[in-house]
Amino acid sequence: MKKIGLLGLFFALIIALSACGTSDDGGNGKNKTYRVGIDTTYPPFEYEEGGKYKGIDIDVMNAIAKSQGFKVKYSAMDFLGIIPAMQAGDLDMAIAGMSITDKRKKVVDFSDPYFNAGLSLVVKKGNKDIKTINDLKGKQVAVKKGTTGAGFAAEKADKIGFKVVQFNDSPSMFQEVSNGSSDVLIEDYPVIAYAISKKDLGLEIAGDRLNGDKYGIAVLKGENEDLLKKVNKGLAELKKNGKYDEIIKKYLGDQK
Repeated sequence: MKKIGLLGLFFALIIALSACGTSDDGGNGKNKTYRVGIDTTYPPFEYEEGGKYKGIDIDVMNAIAKSQGFKVKYSAMDFLGIIPAMQAGDLDMAIAGMSITDKRKKVVDFSDPYFNAGLSLVVKKGNKDIKTINDLKGKQVAVKKGTTGAGFAAEKADKIGFKVVQFNDSPSMFQEVSNGSSDVLIEDYPVIAYAISKKDLGLEIAGDRLNGDKYGIAVLKGENEDLLKKVNKGLAELKKNGKYDEIIKKYLGDQK
């Protein structure tokens, strides 16, 4: 009985030690898999093609993961649901063309900026009446829910005097303006510039960019500082070794 008891204790110890050494990260953060939220209705940053996720954000995140020795598992969802999913513990981080804003900083921590974006006014092709934000008085403005464009419109609507209508996805918002139901839409410059270059949407960009938004990779506030350090380190390496420029050029030519 004593021998059996010692044998059982020996195996229990082996199992315990194995459990400590065979986790996803091997005890040193390597090969750990992180859950990443994305919005695939947002080319050229994220989209699905041939059953695969593609875009600037996907390439950047994959390169950071390779550089820092971890793995990623993408979860595609509506943009508006990404931060709530992080708060619920369903995601470890997000890369979704997400602008760094003071409001979002209250619930998430951002990486160093990885893209200079900015918002643009977009009108039906041939519309010469709208060039600046002040030209929106009495107009109807289309925006995508949960975006910085929606926030920007909400802040300016009463002051300037225009109506805001919201949509769940970019294609519906584009259609709203191209068919004349709304006068203008507000969208991130690189996204709409890419969309117009790829397909005749019946739209054109009006005037200069409205602001200087920057995109960042987000983790839940105060919850994953080590991961954020890895992301920033990987991002810095990509910019230093030229990989970042290669990714941007792949999708947007020489613009950054």
